[in-house]
This record gives sequence, structure tokens and C-alpha cells, in this order.
Amino acid sequence: MQTDIIIAGFGGQGVLFAGQLLSYAAMDSGMEVTWIPSYGPEMRGGTANCTVVISDEEIGSPFVRYPQVVLAMNLPSLEKYEKSLTPGGLLIVNSSIIPRAVERSDIRSVLVPANEIAETIGDKRMTNMVMLGCLLANQPILPVEAVEKALKEHLPARHHRLLPFNSQALRQGAGYIAEPVHG
Repeated sequence: MQTDIIIAGFGGQGVLFAGQLLSYAAMDSGMEVTWIPSYGPEMRGGTANCTVVISDEEIGSPFVRYPQVVLAMNLPSLEKYEKSLTPGGLLIVNSSIIPRAVERSDIRSVLVPANEIAETIGDKRMTNMVMLGCLLANQPILPVEAVEKALKEHLPARHHRLLPFNSQALRQGAGYIAEPVHG
């Protein structure tokens, strides 16, 4: 089973880190993985996205044109990727900063107030982990525990004090379940 994922937002939201962490967790779990980062020349505040392909078999191509999952961290990302999502796919929207509803009825969608959740945890940098937790709860790729393990193993030691916040963010995001396909 192969899952093609696009995580998109603006620089500084932890888009690339979320994709890299998901990739490490899948790789550590014995799966095949590709991770391709992409960001605009502006870096922080500019556009950023990454594609992650996770499979239990060899991956034919790391390029994703029609993803099964999209995490849209900001409005330009929703505008760009909602149309390309495969029918029946999963769209996770950061409703904290995206002021519009999902337009498609042939996909599963979930609106997550990720910024607010991260702020209640005490660190707005956890927004990406909230979104990632939501993905894990709605798409049976990996358990949350695999990502928590990857955090411990791949996060630099100087950031280990943030591990409890990351775990809390993942688990709170996992509490949001997508609406079923309407079409």
C-alpha cells in the first residue's frame, strides 16, 4: 500500500520538519520512503511544501501529482492542492488561519484549529505536530507512537525538552476525525 502526501504552508510553520519526521518514522518502521522538500526563495514567510511517499513496497517515483493526503497549513496551500487531491482522499485544513470551507464533496476533510491547540499547549511551534497527529488518526499509515519514537531518536538533544509538548500536540491533533465523503 502506497500513500502519497503533500504537506504545504509557509516558511516557519514547520512544514518540512513535519514531512521529514513522518519520513523518519516510516523508515524506522521498515517502510519505503521518499521525502522531497520545496521552498520559495524567501524562506521564512515564503511558500514551503514537501512531498512524502510511504509504501510497504519499492516506490516507483517520488513525484506526486495527485496525492491521497494533503495537509494545508495556509490558504494558498489549500487553494493550490485541494483540486489535485484524489477522490476519496484526505484533506486536513488548519482552520486557525484558513477562513474558508472545503469546496469538494468527494474527499474526506477535517478542519483543525491547529494554531489554537498549539497555543494551549504553550508553544505555537507545535502547530505542525497537531496537523501531523490529525493525519495519523485519519490515515492508517503509522501509529502516533512511531512518530514519538522518531522524535526521540532524530530530534537533536538540545530540543529534547520539547518532547512532551510534541507528544501532547500529536495526541490532541489525533482527536480530530475527518468528515466522510459526501459525493
